[in-house]
Amino acid sequence: MSAVKPYPMTSTAPNGPPGWVVVLDKPAQEQLGKLPPHDFDRVDAVLRSMGTNPFGGDLERLTKHDRDSFRRRVGSYRILFWLRSSAARSA
Repeated sequence: MSAVKPYPMTSTAPNGPPGWVVVLDKPAQEQLGKLPPHDFDRVDAVLRSMGTNPFGGDLERLTKHDRDSFRRRVGSYRILFWLRSSAARSA
């Protein structure tokens, strides 16, 4: 299994509830690094916003996968993600 690390972000609301933790696996990190600068900026902005609200934008639940998997569209790119509870993350 690929190593994963948190994407450098948390909720930007200073007094709000804790944000979501966005974690990119190694292949996703590599692909992100290969994007042209303009596309990188757009995808990076969406990933950062997902730290506060992962349910915004052009979002679709992936019905053929587990119930917590989603696809978010950013231009011609797709971000596939899964929501895990904090208990699942610490296991």
